Amino acid sequence: MTGLLSILGIAVVGLILLALWIMSIYNRLVTLKNRFKNGFAQIDVQLKRRYDLIPNLVETAKGYLKHERETLEAVITARNQAAQAASAAASDPGNPGAVQALAGAETALTGTLGRFFALSEAYPDLKANANMMQLNEELTSTENKVAFARQAFNDAVTSYNTQREIFPSNVFAGMFGFKEAELFEVKDEAVKEAPKVSFD
Repeated sequence: MTGLLSILGIAVVGLILLALWIMSIYNRLVTLKNRFKNGFAQIDVQLKRRYDLIPNLVETAKGYLKHERETLEAVITARNQAAQAASAAASDPGNPGAVQALAGAETALTGTLGRFFALSEAYPDLKANANMMQLNEELTSTENKVAFARQAFNDAVTSYNTQREIFPSNVFAGMFGFKEAELFEVKDEAVKEAPKVSFD
């Protein structure tokens, strides 16, 4: 009888230890997932700031670039598409399709802004406008913050993806619905850096 109780006690302790071990794996995956979600939230804050600055830039430039309506409209269109993609990605930063769509929209927006700034170089009065210079400085600062936030997000995603792929976490990751997360990468080499927006 005591032998049976010993075996039963050992089995219960073994099951408790197994449950605690599985809980620790699950909790580690949850922690890492929350880290990359927080990382994306930091990107989202900076992107919203960027999207808020762009209409002010366009409005300031309108008086000077009267004959460049197509370029101004392209900037606003690209900004709106990027804002929609950011909103979709913010609702589920673990969705690889949403993050890829955002990266594509950001690539398009950065390219359009680059064309806008190249065009504005031809207008000395616009370059000298105090409001334009201030907006330029704020946009440059925001672009740098976006880059830092994106790096932090990508680091968190890499840690999460690594944890969900290593044994024994990989056994439980699929069981508990922990899907692979997508890095937020700019695919076009020409736009990997913040646009150069100098009005010197």
